[in-house]
Amino acid sequence: MKLFNFLINTNIYISLAAVSLAMATQVQLGMRPQFHPYLLLLFFATIFDYNLHRLITVLTNKEALNSDKHHWVKENLLLFYLLVAISVAGFMWTIFYADIKVLITLAPIATLTLFYSLPVFKSKKTIFRLREIPCLKIFLISFVWAASTIFLPIIQSGLHFSKAHVLAMLAERFVFVFAITIPFDIRDMQADKKEKLKTIPLLIGKKWAMVVANISLALFMVLCLIHYQREVFMLINVAFALSAVSTFFFLNSKWVQALKIYHYGILDGTLLLQGLLVLGCYYLH
Repeated sequence: MKLFNFLINTNIYISLAAVSLAMATQVQLGMRPQFHPYLLLLFFATIFDYNLHRLITVLTNKEALNSDKHHWVKENLLLFYLLVAISVAGFMWTIFYADIKVLITLAPIATLTLFYSLPVFKSKKTIFRLREIPCLKIFLISFVWAASTIFLPIIQSGLHFSKAHVLAMLAERFVFVFAITIPFDIRDMQADKKEKLKTIPLLIGKKWAMVVANISLALFMVLCLIHYQREVFMLINVAFALSAVSTFFFLNSKWVQALKIYHYGILDGTLLLQGLLVLGCYYLH
């Protein structure tokens, strides 16, 4: 359990989820899952991105370290700084081995995530961040996850794929990430209200926000069933069905929601699980 908590707190866990989804994309594209430098690039970029907001908090608002959300950082500050340094160094190292087209694809995605946390412009009176745009956070997170874990494998392969196939994959991954992100917004309702951020739960309420999450998850399953009808893709649908059913249970189980690791362990884990299920079905096939 200590190792599991360490992986979650350092954001290694969520970074492994990004890698597993990128490898699942290879299978969805009809390729054999293989290791490429861009997977390490994605891994280190995810660690840095997920620690960036915490780093800004440490540097600009040390009082926030007293909150439960930042408890681990406060207790392991030197390790946190080391982790950020390693993620930057690892990212810079993998740049030299990554395809230039992959870097060009990653650049605008990375820019979006940076501007989400950092000010777009700053004056004496106001500081504007992208996060202040109503409901942008959940759409941005969903887009970044879908784009980074799907476009990078496509660009790396150097192959051409049907636009309809790629768009369907983007839509599937987008609505899945959208579904599991809503509970995070519900958890952060008080903090977001204090910061005057407008999120889906704050606009329509917790109950209806969960309805939207379940509709989004159902849409994911419908899109997959329509998309992967060919016999060669049938096992992929088995993987996605298992992913959807288990995620539906996690989203709606009061017992699971009460667990301390619910958000960062279980909901984030649904991304890792989906990738592993697709890879598992590939090797079974």
